[in-house]
Amino acid sequence: MNTTQDPTSTRSQRPPWVWDYNISWEEFYALLDGSLTLGRLDRDWAAVRLIEYASYEEMIRIIGYKGLVEGWPQWRSRIRAHDQKRALDFLVDWVVTYHPDLLNQGKQYEAIHG
Repeated sequence: MNTTQDPTSTRSQRPPWVWDYNISWEEFYALLDGSLTLGRLDRDWAAVRLIEYASYEEMIRIIGYKGLVEGWPQWRSRIRAHDQKRALDFLVDWVVTYHPDLLNQGKQYEAIHG
C-alpha cells in the first residue's frame, strides 16, 4: 500500500516526510527545485529529507535519476545512515556506468510544479 498522498490532488496536505514542518506539497517542490528558501530549509534540506524518509520509488519519482546523480556529491555528507550512503553510492555509479539512458527521464514534480 502506498502511504504517500498524490501531490496533484492534495496540495494543502504536507508530504509525509516533513511531519515536523507545516509545508505543503507545492512548497516542498519549490524548496526542492531551488525557487524557495524558508530560513535554513533549502534545496539541499529538501533533497536530504526526501532521500532519508521517502521510499526509494518516491525518491526516484520526485528527484529522478539525473537529479540524484547531479546532487549526490553535495547531499552525500548529510545522509546519516551509512548503509543508505553505500546503497546510493552504488546506485549513482550503476546508473552512470551501465544505464546512462535513465538520466534522460524527467522528474514528475517538474510536470506538477514547473
